[in-house]
Amino acid sequence: MTSTVADRLVERLADWGVTRVFGYAGDGVDPLLAALRRHEEQVELVTARHEEMAAFMATGHAKYGGGAGVCLATQGPGAIHLLEGLYDAKLDRKPVVAIVGQVVTSALGAGYQQEVDLHTLFKDVCGQYVQTVVSPDQLPHALDNAFRTALATSSPVCVIVPHDVQQAEAPDEGEQSHGVVQSSTAWAQPRVVPDDARLRAAADLLGAGERVAVLAGQGAAGAERQVREVVERLGGGLTTSLLGKPVLDESLPYHCGVMGHLGTTASADLMAGCDTLLIVGSNDPWTEYYPAPGQARAVQVDVTGRNIGTKYPVEEALVGDAAATLDALLPLLPRRTGWRDQVEGFVSGWHDVAGRRVEQRSERLNPQHVVSELSARLPSDAQVAVDVGSVTYWYARFLRLPEGVPAHLSSTLASMGSAMPYGIAAKLLHPDRPVVALAGDGAMQMNGLSELITVAHRWRDWADPRFVVLVLHNGDLAEVSWEQREMEGDPRFPVSQTVPDFPYADYARLLGLEGIRVDDPGQVGEAWSRALAADRPVLVEAVVDPDVPLLPPRQEAEKVEQTLDALAQEPDGGQAAALLREQRAGE
Repeated sequence: MTSTVADRLVERLADWGVTRVFGYAGDGVDPLLAALRRHEEQVELVTARHEEMAAFMATGHAKYGGGAGVCLATQGPGAIHLLEGLYDAKLDRKPVVAIVGQVVTSALGAGYQQEVDLHTLFKDVCGQYVQTVVSPDQLPHALDNAFRTALATSSPVCVIVPHDVQQAEAPDEGEQSHGVVQSSTAWAQPRVVPDDARLRAAADLLGAGERVAVLAGQGAAGAERQVREVVERLGGGLTTSLLGKPVLDESLPYHCGVMGHLGTTASADLMAGCDTLLIVGSNDPWTEYYPAPGQARAVQVDVTGRNIGTKYPVEEALVGDAAATLDALLPLLPRRTGWRDQVEGFVSGWHDVAGRRVEQRSERLNPQHVVSELSARLPSDAQVAVDVGSVTYWYARFLRLPEGVPAHLSSTLASMGSAMPYGIAAKLLHPDRPVVALAGDGAMQMNGLSELITVAHRWRDWADPRFVVLVLHNGDLAEVSWEQREMEGDPRFPVSQTVPDFPYADYARLLGLEGIRVDDPGQVGEAWSRALAADRPVLVEAVVDPDVPLLPPRQEAEKVEQTLDALAQEPDGGQAAALLREQRAGE
């Protein structure tokens, strides 16, 4: 059989080391689907229930260490559906290659069925590289450039292949002629280290500080040892961005936990008290939780120069890889006692606060307790996927990750519905490792229930069948409700925030999975143990209280009063107000 451009595309994917493409069928990519069938021993097609989920899976694949993720969709509606997941990749800086069909070239510009201007559609989200393949000879270098760009810029890119080009006969390889560009799959990651003068200036600044704080983000991955040594050498304290939470061991005595609105009191105290700040691989957007303007001198380490100084005034910029840069910086730093004892006091104080919050009693199950109980049971080889909503707060504050356990979520875009596709991508990448996905009922109804079908369809092929989904069933978009009260001073709007009741555990059993429903604190530990020992995927439905506050650390008194005023306008706001006062007093 004659090889087509579609065949050549799949073969080129394999040359780039791609073993899995996440997508959804459509007539605009029929030739590509046929090519994937012919080459399925090299490249597997993973069909999601929706193109948006395919793009999230591709992003998850990249986040869990699989290299550039690849997603596939037809033109028109399929292409449009990819955008959410691709924006997640863009904002969290992950390499994804989107391959999208298009109507036949002879019909372009005619208002043909499902024809949309794909370059305009993708020009922002895939701004680093969007290309339409209009000639068979163009395919290899267009795809190669897409992968190189995605990997070099840590961003999503898009290759558009019209239907007739997919069908065309693949040209002979290696033909040399004018206008035919030869390309290859060669690519390498550079090692970037700042010059000696900048390192010395940064070391002098850090060495002069008496109260040093280090903020580590996802860019500190691979530099765990170096970050610890810097903190210990300077007698400082450590906090992380939400994306940086899995990077460093949170049991370290000077680790203050996650910074920001959903962070810990220890992180707030660290930032409020430091006189020097070292930012490593973080571009965290919670600017109001950084040191006050003029309070701290700052050094920033980032491999991307455009990130330097974008969230806090920085005096010394070190553009380079985190590990290599800190290795070069460490010998220049003095050994200081610093304020280590005070920092450990912040950490101890937060542990006391967290303990009280976990044990706090409410009318229904305390969601903080549910997530906290997982900490002692989470397998050391687990992979964790987290959704957006109140569950993100409980994960950030109360889930202690074993060292080396990856955990990912849609952080900068903060898109609901990411946990299930992330978890599936992680499981397919490492089928011999258990997955735990944490989600709220709003996210599960948005798209998680559909992707639970994907789990039910595929789990028998996994070496380790454990895929545990926690659904916090509170009947409310709780994060939105608390944001309205805190930020706007408005009471909860039930029409907007109410999540319809749904039997999540029963639904899991209907799909042939296990479902466990818990509504009492005494059931929680046993539910986690059962789920993590099961012979199939398990959905744990925890019927929790939406009135448990999402209280930011060290919240200003005026904001607390504004929240209480909003609760006073709600017919059933009394319990939430009481819990808020109790938490506030407990800080």
